[in-house]
Amino acid sequence: MACAVPPHILERIARHGSEDQRAWALASLARDSSHRIIRAHESLLRASADGGEPTTPAERPRPHRTVADAAGAETLPGTSLRGEGDDAVEDPAVNEAYDGLGATFDFYSSALGRNSVDGAGMALVASVHYGDHYDNAFWDGRQMVFGDGDGELFRRFTVSLDVIGHELTHGVTEHESTLAYIHQSGALNESISDVFGSLVRQYARGEAAEEADWLVGRELLTDAVHGVALRSMRAPGTAYDDPVLGVDPQPRHMSGYVRTTLDNGGVHINSGIPNRAFYLAAIGLGGHAWEKAGQIWYASARATRIPPNATFRSFAAITIRLADEMFGTQERRAVAEAWREVGVTR
Repeated sequence: MACAVPPHILERIARHGSEDQRAWALASLARDSSHRIIRAHESLLRASADGGEPTTPAERPRPHRTVADAAGAETLPGTSLRGEGDDAVEDPAVNEAYDGLGATFDFYSSALGRNSVDGAGMALVASVHYGDHYDNAFWDGRQMVFGDGDGELFRRFTVSLDVIGHELTHGVTEHESTLAYIHQSGALNESISDVFGSLVRQYARGEAAEEADWLVGRELLTDAVHGVALRSMRAPGTAYDDPVLGVDPQPRHMSGYVRTTLDNGGVHINSGIPNRAFYLAAIGLGGHAWEKAGQIWYASARATRIPPNATFRSFAAITIRLADEMFGTQERRAVAEAWREVGVTR
């Protein structure tokens, strides 16, 4: 299961954090392992049940949001506190989740013409205050779940819009492709979520590619952490350097590709390579990143030619071909150069 905080960070905290931090990290890892099994089961059920293309709505799609309070328990969804169109409540986590769901829905609808996570108007449900000092957020195949963080290393997980966009994009990917969550195909899965999570925030702010910071989870780290975010798409490997969290292990080039049996073959680590390729493509294409680069990546993620075991190189070939088909030679060159610069193609 994909979560906002990757397992290598939680494992590091479990070894080097304070007594409380170690306990909270270990508990978060245990919960994540259980949810990973459940999500995989849900994905298999969906794959067997899905059929045909989602219908195109006759009018502009509208979100259908519900935010519930798990109240420190692990039973989902919890007590509903805010539904679609309801006024804001006193709990900031509820309002942040509600707004984040809406911003992500609006991005996919307005920028990409997609009606919710499944493309067919799926209701968006979120639970806040999940677990005790739970250091993560995740999409479980049906809904979003947010922990409050430990308050020492991580803030509540509703504060980061790009993390909300990242996790909901895992739902989009589940409905659009059969990417295996292991090795390079799994790293592509993670990268696609980082790409569109970042674009959700850029779209909400009206930022051009040159104006964006290209950080993922910038708001999550407390002042006690020596770092700026969970990941940097502009400069993978530079997001944090901290005595407890360790040093950001993401490579920015294929020469630094990490071969490991941990984290499903390094899916949260090696995603730095395609992340930087997208950043370079977006900068090379200019303007708002969702207008060209985002369109190319979205079409590529949905392409019928993308196999479950897709490699960086096979995905790169799809993006290059679609850049030419969708826009033209200049855009094809910009995308091809981005993949060359990170060592995926020659």
